[in-house]
Amino acid sequence: MSPGLRSGELADAAGVNPQTLRYYERRGLLTEPRRSPGGHRLYPREALTTLRVIKTAQRLGFTLDEVADLVDLGTHRHSRRGDSSLQHRASAKLTEIEAKIADLQVIAASLRTALEAGCDDLATCATTDCCPLPFADLVRGEPRC
Repeated sequence: MSPGLRSGELADAAGVNPQTLRYYERRGLLTEPRRSPGGHRLYPREALTTLRVIKTAQRLGFTLDEVADLVDLGTHRHSRRGDSSLQHRASAKLTEIEAKIADLQVIAASLRTALEAGCDDLATCATTDCCPLPFADLVRGEPRC
């Protein structure tokens, strides 16, 4: 049997800080490792796969709570329901991400308009009749230009 990976070894292999391992343990994402006779934490080699799954899911936009559910879903494959499947969750996350992208596109367009208009000062721009920034509509309660 393999002795396992010490905290530093696992953290290095996964590209995370060693404190991240303990945080994930407290969150229930990683099981508490066994200890060596010298008291060192020894993680099973499978913990590296778990960490890679966690970090990948985070890069895909899932929160740690959502990641915990996904990890739990993976370990309890026999209890899959339609609303808890990876397919369902990925579809919901994609919808959320696409909405954020749409919001960011509106923000980018507003910033481009402000740059093209030569806005130098938000306070000054907000007092002009042709302010291109959307906050002007909120402040004045009426559309501009």
